[in-house]
Amino acid sequence: MISRVTNSMLLASAQRNLQSSMSQLGRLQDQASSQKRLTKPSDDPQGVSEAMQVRGQQRAAEQYARNIADGEGWLTTIDAALKTSTSILQKARDLVVQGNNSGSLSQPAREAIALELESLRDELLKQANTEYLGQPVFAGNSTDSVAFDATYTHTGVDGSKVDRRVGTASTIQVDADGAKIFGEGADSVFALITDAVAGLRAGNNLGPQLSELDTRITTVLGEHALVGSRYTQLERVRSVTMDQSLSLESQLAGIEDVDLGRVIIDLKSQEIAYQTALAVTSRALQPTLMSFLA
Repeated sequence: MISRVTNSMLLASAQRNLQSSMSQLGRLQDQASSQKRLTKPSDDPQGVSEAMQVRGQQRAAEQYARNIADGEGWLTTIDAALKTSTSILQKARDLVVQGNNSGSLSQPAREAIALELESLRDELLKQANTEYLGQPVFAGNSTDSVAFDATYTHTGVDGSKVDRRVGTASTIQVDADGAKIFGEGADSVFALITDAVAGLRAGNNLGPQLSELDTRITTVLGEHALVGSRYTQLERVRSVTMDQSLSLESQLAGIEDVDLGRVIIDLKSQEIAYQTALAVTSRALQPTLMSFLA
């Protein structure tokens, strides 16, 4: 049996073919203008899934980068505070050595040294209460506004610390244990300087205080070195994270971006094909009144 082919059927077929050609042309134009291969999930479901995974990894890397920057801020602040604290303690030690020669010093001279030691103690307490973004850096995760109160009591919780996640399974401590560095209460370096001041005014031997100051200076230097090693570790992780971000950006471009040269060639070819189809269809099918009545 021979099927009857009418002009209406030919027109409908031509219209479908032209619409398909126009759709392909539009897709290539979108790719050329956006330079993206994936404009909607149906373009490549697997590619879209891979792109989503890479973007998730990018967001994680960006968060790690923010954590690293925050950690560097903490450690830089602590580094400056410990550097200043070391300088203060060394000055205090020099004054204690000077004051220990009580036989050659007049009372006004001892008083002058005592006043300077008190000033150094207060400045040391200020350094011990150093803050970063409103949080004391020597108090762990304490919610108090200071690491040490007026009685030299440490406000941090024993064993608490501030960590920053810098990788999938990697964290770095970014605070320092104020109780370990400065002591607390009657056993603190602040109380030690106060005892030295009292002994100086009374004309006592300051040998015990001098020995304890040496111990405290050694402790501060040791913690300072530990902070420096953590900062170095953060810098190393930051470099790795930057390399990872660049790699992820390259992966995403490989999934989403088009080969612009190839797309332009395809676009030109499709434009020619579409124009040719239009011309052929218009010549082959001359609709008349009978075409619509058939």
